[in-house]
Amino acid sequence: MSLLNRFVTTAVAAASVTAAGLAMGPAAGATPTSGSPFISHFHQLATIASTVPRNGDVNPYGVAVVRHSRGRLHRGDVLVSNFNSKANLQGTGTTIVEISPSGQRTLFAHITKSQLNGSCPGGVGLTTALVTLHGGWVIVGSLPSTDGTAATSKAGCLIVLDSHGSVRETITGHGINGPWDAAAVQRGRTAYLFVTNVLNGTVAAKGNVVHRGTVVRLRLRLSRYRAPRVVGSAKIGSGFSEQTNSTTFVVGPTGLGLNRAGTLYVADTGQNRITWIPNALTRRTSAGTGMVLTSGGRLSAPLGLAVAPGGDVLTVNGNNGLIVETTPAGVQVAKRLLDSSGSPKGNGALFGLAVAPHRAGVYYVDDAANTLRLLH
Repeated sequence: MSLLNRFVTTAVAAASVTAAGLAMGPAAGATPTSGSPFISHFHQLATIASTVPRNGDVNPYGVAVVRHSRGRLHRGDVLVSNFNSKANLQGTGTTIVEISPSGQRTLFAHITKSQLNGSCPGGVGLTTALVTLHGGWVIVGSLPSTDGTAATSKAGCLIVLDSHGSVRETITGHGINGPWDAAAVQRGRTAYLFVTNVLNGTVAAKGNVVHRGTVVRLRLRLSRYRAPRVVGSAKIGSGFSEQTNSTTFVVGPTGLGLNRAGTLYVADTGQNRITWIPNALTRRTSAGTGMVLTSGGRLSAPLGLAVAPGGDVLTVNGNNGLIVETTPAGVQVAKRLLDSSGSPKGNGALFGLAVAPHRAGVYYVDDAANTLRLLH
């Protein structure tokens, strides 16, 4: 990932500041946590494996833990999507690797444009939008570029793969326009897929900030043998800041995480804050950018986001290599340096993350070294 701190517009400077037009407050159903922060239990950093496959793709973005074994998917393994090709051109990565907890890396999927069973404007450039569903289905976002710059980026699509890594279909329309990150929850044969979109007017703005980023919810009907089918969609978030740049590619709403109460957290990267959208599973209208959970403070261009087992929100900073933990009440309670490379330390190194099975730590990708690592 390219340097972010030169281009991210910070709207607030401290966690106690209220953003214009938005109320600051705890997430729906939130109560302050009485226990110690989740990440305070972990004190070691381990490199699990390189994320670079044989074709040389780099810049790992998405992270998803496999919850059920099926086909080539093995429970407990971690899937990682690559955004850049061997030539280090952004928006041209085509691979998903599967890494075991012991560090064995295999190629789960190499997706070429010719394999796409449906429309995907622009082709293949795999993003952080990476989720796994029961039945062995894997969904990954594509925000492609022909030359590694945002100027040639296209709307892309969501690509649906089966448990053997074969492309089964693509999902376009429904507000999908530059799918940047995703989160999913499953209820029986129905899955709810949340996707951030960062290309709504950004390319035309030629580097200027626009406030048109969205969060879209897709309702999917699942089947063991047929690819997931979209049976409903809604735009539940809108008005997020977006910005393209020849160096950073795109800055916009990134990480997503859903808690048990149905609150969706959003890493609003461009405004250096985390917001929350209530009733994310059922709402039919947009909540705008939502309510502000926290802003400024230890945050510095938050990118990847995950919800910890106790309900706290974990985010990784694009600017300084920190992971930050925030309670549902909006209190930033812990931080930890995950990457100290580069100058300033950790700049541009972090993106996707996921809680390891059995609460054993936090998996994250280190873009600076093209590795999957574990805080444990």
